Amino acid sequence: MAEQRVRRRFEVSGLVQGVGFRPFVYVTASELGLTGSVANTPSGVVIEVEGAPAGVSELGHRLAHAAPPLAHVEQITESRQSPRGGTGFTIEDSASGEGRTLASPDVATCDDCLRELSDPADRRYRHPFITCTNCGPRFTIITRLPYDRAATTMAGFAMCGACRREYDDPTDRRFHAQPIACPDCGPTIELLGDGPRAEGDDAVRRARDLLARGLIVAVKGLGGYHLACDARNETAVAELRRRKQRGDKPFAVMVRDAEVAGGLVTMDEAERRLLTGHRKPIVLLARADTERLASSVAPGHPDLGLMLPYTPLHVLLLQAPGTDALVMTSGNLSGEPIVTDDDAARERLSSIADAWLRHDRPIHVPCDDSVARFVTGAELALRRSRGHAPLPVALPFAVDPVLALGADLKNTCALASGRYAWFSQHIGDLDDLATQSALTASEAHLEELTGIRPDVLVADAHPGYRSSRWAREHAAGREVRTVQHHHAHVASVMGEHGLGIDETVIGVTFDGTGYGTDGAIWGGEVLVAGYKSFRRAAQLAYVPLAGGDASVLRPYRMALAHLWAAGIAWSADIPAVAACPETERGVLAHQLSTGLGCVPTSSMGRLFDAVSSLVGVRHTVDYEAEAAIELESLARSVPVPDSYRFEIRTPDDGPVLADATPVLRAVVGDVRRGTPASDVAARFHAGVAVLVADLADHEKRHTGLDVVVLAGGVFQNALLLDSSTRVLEARGFTVLRPRLLPPHDGGIALGQILVGSLG
Repeated sequence: MAEQRVRRRFEVSGLVQGVGFRPFVYVTASELGLTGSVANTPSGVVIEVEGAPAGVSELGHRLAHAAPPLAHVEQITESRQSPRGGTGFTIEDSASGEGRTLASPDVATCDDCLRELSDPADRRYRHPFITCTNCGPRFTIITRLPYDRAATTMAGFAMCGACRREYDDPTDRRFHAQPIACPDCGPTIELLGDGPRAEGDDAVRRARDLLARGLIVAVKGLGGYHLACDARNETAVAELRRRKQRGDKPFAVMVRDAEVAGGLVTMDEAERRLLTGHRKPIVLLARADTERLASSVAPGHPDLGLMLPYTPLHVLLLQAPGTDALVMTSGNLSGEPIVTDDDAARERLSSIADAWLRHDRPIHVPCDDSVARFVTGAELALRRSRGHAPLPVALPFAVDPVLALGADLKNTCALASGRYAWFSQHIGDLDDLATQSALTASEAHLEELTGIRPDVLVADAHPGYRSSRWAREHAAGREVRTVQHHHAHVASVMGEHGLGIDETVIGVTFDGTGYGTDGAIWGGEVLVAGYKSFRRAAQLAYVPLAGGDASVLRPYRMALAHLWAAGIAWSADIPAVAACPETERGVLAHQLSTGLGCVPTSSMGRLFDAVSSLVGVRHTVDYEAEAAIELESLARSVPVPDSYRFEIRTPDDGPVLADATPVLRAVVGDVRRGTPASDVAARFHAGVAVLVADLADHEKRHTGLDVVVLAGGVFQNALLLDSSTRVLEARGFTVLRPRLLPPHDGGIALGQILVGSLG
């Protein structure tokens, strides 16, 4: 008697498109002797399968537990169907309609493709666009869902017969690989500038020759153009720095392989795994004593930002003998988003690049490289972009459709609905019109990929923020809610860790700027906070911020303001005082004494700037947090420092005050005694870590809370994050720190969603 047949429908949601999921289902069903079909839908993948009960059950098990490595199954819904009979298993055309699935991030070239790339017998030998279902472009070429070739920027490239056979063969690694191509039918590459036009492999070879000669080449990649030069050629790196008007901001370096990286930096096994994994981010790693890069790559920095090649073109560029490390910095002018359009690249990068190595596969959405580091044994995201976007983050409670606009610096936006939030790639600082336009385009693309149409927009409470203005201008009758900046920081970390809707923490939020409820500039805050509300429990005592951005760009002004607030005379033997021109010193003294052009600030970021100038480390900056970064680099060289101590005052009304006066007096005293700047920097860092724990202790005594959140851009400082965590844990606190999202404003949209969704 024939065994009874059963039929089941499996609806699978998650990251299941563009990752080889349908071929996996096809091969599995065929192996198990099942009939039916599989198709992409706007909500994920739907499978109808019929056969022996044991085989159908085994398929369901493998869907949940043996999916392809790049897939991420969120949910499987199984329903009974009436058997229909039939033979064979097919992959159906994608279905259109309403729904939501997860679009895949761009994935670095896999080992299988790398082997074919270097095999002279393979038909894709040295093909700059080799890819398969396990690697290659996704997010940056997807125009809409479901994910099929017609919904990508590969739509204009008709497959040749050989590629079509691979694409249609369920047993092939390129089965339904939407970016599939070969030299006969795929995108082409060309080199323009500095000589006659070159195509194909000649273009790559010529570009390598130009780089070896010390020239600067604009290279079109996955998410935009890079500006590349030989990282071991000091003349070339210095010239790129001059043309790009980069100041001393470090460059990222792409190295040939992990072996080359090992000669430049020190790294443990976890850092090596991050560097070599399928995301291939830029990883900040401590320089090795044997490091031999151009001094202009990262002047004055103890770390190097390294990444490995993540496209076939990168691999080919780094194959030449003697070229094993290239500066790879975003192809843009200072303050603008990364360039993706070919004509725009020729125009906007003409004052920087000597030549352009480009291809004709359009980039639908720009996407910068991600940046990460390891702190206290855990990854810390510093920029969440390529390899991550647009993957969602799970929410601790369900929300109605909502759009969060983030902040003005390091902007990212996010859409959320139900129990997930989808984040854009890194967009940048919104002080440039081109970046504001990029925000508009990125938000629209995110809506297209997620199907979310937000009913509510949430923005920062700062009335002058461009992101907040964007929300008002694009509301179109929808409600716009605002969330206090530091409350959003704390809520972001709470949400990452899955804290419930009614939980409360001690939130330590240190950053440079955030609009306070009293109209002052906050940034050295301790909040007792949940998602629904917060109380300002403690703060760094206010000092006047004179002239706004002038004091941010010139830390000596912040140093003088702190000295003035502490009652310390402006003596010329203090480096910060000597750095301030006499005329400016007089104007600044008038501002501070009258309050003209001043706003009170409690910013810990500005205190770091002030101390950096007081010890003579950095008096002016070219980029955000430069002074603090150099101060940290000095402090890291001192193993077990003493610590300065802040004065903690408890007024009758209002938050506890952390007064920096004793710290400033100690710093000035050490400087006058000739104490090494590294010792002063280390004592200051240790003092701030102790302050964090002291303020947490104070709140614990009053509230009984023993969970501390560390958030805000100051906690990008690895030394401070590590030391604060250790001191807190030694005192019995549970410490929650950012994991999935950056601690700075690039991660603030999650907190805006969680707080703003509660009204």
